[in-house]
Amino acid sequence: MQRSTPPFRADHVGSLLRPREVKEARARRATGEIDAGELKAVEDEAIRGLIKKQEEIGLNGITDGECRRSWWHYDFLGALDGVQMVPVEHGIRFAGVETKAEAPRVVGRIGFTDHPFIEHFKFLKAHTNKTPKMTIPGPSMLHYRGGRKMINMGVYPAMEEFYADLGAAYNKAVKAFYDAGCRYLQLDDISFAYLCDPAQRKMLSERGDDPEQQPAIYAGMVQTALKDKPKDLVISMHLCRGNFRSTFVASGGYEPIADLLFNTMPVDAYFMEWDTERSGGFEPLRFLPKGKSVVLGLITSKTGTLERRQDILHRIEEAQKFVALDQLCLSPQCGFASTEEGNTLAEDEQWKKLSMIVEIANEVWGG
Repeated sequence: MQRSTPPFRADHVGSLLRPREVKEARARRATGEIDAGELKAVEDEAIRGLIKKQEEIGLNGITDGECRRSWWHYDFLGALDGVQMVPVEHGIRFAGVETKAEAPRVVGRIGFTDHPFIEHFKFLKAHTNKTPKMTIPGPSMLHYRGGRKMINMGVYPAMEEFYADLGAAYNKAVKAFYDAGCRYLQLDDISFAYLCDPAQRKMLSERGDDPEQQPAIYAGMVQTALKDKPKDLVISMHLCRGNFRSTFVASGGYEPIADLLFNTMPVDAYFMEWDTERSGGFEPLRFLPKGKSVVLGLITSKTGTLERRQDILHRIEEAQKFVALDQLCLSPQCGFASTEEGNTLAEDEQWKKLSMIVEIANEVWGG
C-alpha cells in the first residue's frame, strides 16, 4: 500500500539538473555581472518551477533540486562554523574526469549557527503543499575526502575532539531544521558505500586512517547528531559510489557495512544504489530490521536511456527474497546533479525517469 509519510513508495534522492537560466545566472555572478540578490531571484523562480514539476508528476517528497548549490556536500560543510572552502592541488578524481579543485578546510572549532541552508529549506516549505525534503551531507563527509591534512592541527590536536564537535554541530543542525518545520531530512553519506571498495580502504590506510575503525567512528557521529531526535522527524540516509558528470569512484556490494548500517545507525530509511552490478546483490537486505525501509535505487540517473518497466519489476521481486515488500520503496540510484554541472542527460529524460518511478510504484504498491 502507499504511504502518507516518508519515505514514499515513489521517491527521489534530491538533486535535479540545473535549469539553463540558473547556470547562466551563476556564470554571470561569478564574473560580477549580477549581484547575489539578482542570482537569488533567478534561483527562486527556477525552484518554484522545479517544485511544480515534481508535484505534477506525482511525487510526494519535494526538494529544491539543490538548485542553489555548486556541490551536494561542500556548500553545506563550507558554511559550518570553523570551516572554509580553499583551493587544493587536485579536484576529486572520478572515472576519467576530475571536479573543480577546491575543498573544505577546518580552521577553527566546528559549530552550527546562522547557516544559510535553514533559509533554503524555509523557501522550499513555503512553496509546496507536499512534504518538503531537505538534503545535507552526512558528518563523515567533512573527514572522508581530505582526512587529517584538511584539519588544523592546532585547533584539533586529537581527532576525538574533532569527531565530538562535528557530531554536536550536526545535532544542532538537525534541531534547527526541525524548528524550521522540516519533518523529512536526509543525510547524504557516501563514505559507507566507499568503505566497501578495497581500493578506497587502501587509500584510507595509506593516509593513516584505519578502514576497520572508520565505519564505527562515522556511525558514532550520526548517533550524536540524531540523539533525542523528535519522533515525527523522518531521517533517511543516501549511499552511493560517486556521481559526477555521469561517472563514479567506487565499487563493491554493501555486505561489509550492512549490519552496522542497518542496526546501529539511528535512521529510518536508506536510499541505496543498485542500478549496476558495481553495487552487488540484494543479499545485504537480510540485515534490515523491522520498522526500517530501504528505497531501491534501480533507475540510473547517469544516462537518459529509460529502463524497461519489466526489468525494474523483476528486480523488485528479487529484493523481496531478502526483505518484505512493505519495507521497500523505489527511486533513482542518486541525484541527477550532484554538482552544478549535472549528469549527461536531458531535462525531459530526467522527468521521464521520475514519472516512470511514480507509475511503477503505483503498480507495485497500489496508487
